[in-house]
Amino acid sequence: MAPSIDQLFVNLLHWVVGFLPEMVRPWASLVISLGAILGVFALLFGLTTVCERKAIARMQNRLGPNRVGPFGFLQFVADGIKSLTKEDVVPRTADRVVHFLAPLALLVPVVLTYLVLPIGRNMVVLDLDCGLLFFFAAGASTELAVFMAGWASRNKYSLLGAMRAIAQMVSYELPFILSTIGVVMVAGTLSTVRIVEAQAVVEGDWLARWNVFTPWGLVAFVLFVIASFAEANRSPFDLPEGESEIVAGYFIEYSGFKFALFFMAEYLGMFSSSAMAVTLFLGGWTAPVAGLGWVPSWMWFFAKLLTLMALFIWVRGTTPRLRMDQLMDFAWKFMLPMALILLPVVVIWHRLGGGWMGWLVCAPPLALAWVLLGKALVGRRQIRPRTYRYAEG
Repeated sequence: MAPSIDQLFVNLLHWVVGFLPEMVRPWASLVISLGAILGVFALLFGLTTVCERKAIARMQNRLGPNRVGPFGFLQFVADGIKSLTKEDVVPRTADRVVHFLAPLALLVPVVLTYLVLPIGRNMVVLDLDCGLLFFFAAGASTELAVFMAGWASRNKYSLLGAMRAIAQMVSYELPFILSTIGVVMVAGTLSTVRIVEAQAVVEGDWLARWNVFTPWGLVAFVLFVIASFAEANRSPFDLPEGESEIVAGYFIEYSGFKFALFFMAEYLGMFSSSAMAVTLFLGGWTAPVAGLGWVPSWMWFFAKLLTLMALFIWVRGTTPRLRMDQLMDFAWKFMLPMALILLPVVVIWHRLGGGWMGWLVCAPPLALAWVLLGKALVGRRQIRPRTYRYAEG
């Protein structure tokens, strides 16, 4: 029974495609698979926005959405209808063609990254030998869309916001990519499917070989998640949207459904980077211990993904925004050096074969580097505890 549930969607796809002519089956399988994934993640996007607003409202002693649907969980439907019916205002001096294409140019590369994400056993749209490289290549093109949006608006605030957003994305993309090199070195492949399989429970062991269970994998996972916050413009790295500084960033001149596309692309990018973190460091769709292999693989994947989503929401509701100089200092003086230090540590870990000896040799230099880089970043600045006041209710 468990294998049939695990492969339920795979068997359903094969059954549907089986009615089509042989020559169109590969293309039909590709379109149906991608459409199903986008449908699931689009629904997850709507539900996440509601859960996020409710969670942050709870943290800030507010009510949150509670009018549309049961407990307000259809609020995203009302928001979608409002976005579709609002007037699309385009500045008179804007480059109308580029202004129109910018949100699409941001959304399409994000969608392409889902092609190589293994959501479950045998559940990946494209099993490429260079899947990880494809993921980063597709995601890196979003900087162009941000520049298009800022430049085409013919607004100095949007252009300034685009420049700052691009500087942030480029700065954090280096540790974002470098933190994954250790995974490639250990797994010996760029295929996301093979990387997941390399972390599964080996016969005779009770614990999975997730990369996060290693000293270098734990540090790389933290760096990857922090860089994901910055790449998705999430708090505390949401400077491109800092209303108090640059109005509303590079999409200040967008309204209606175009603005909704920017909003959707941000969340889909957050889902994509979180799913890649699950794939690289948390074993993807594999179980953590040997006795839980009966749970469907896609359930493990989404359980881990939703856990990371809860982390994103928690950080947004509890962390203040950084200044621009703090943001850049953190990227170049801490994140990048730490990602580079990881590389020789991974080599040493691999040579020692892991185990307690690997922990004994690899953990101390990583901890020492973390502390020293943190102290150098802070310098002589005095960090005082913050005092928060909550409304009495």
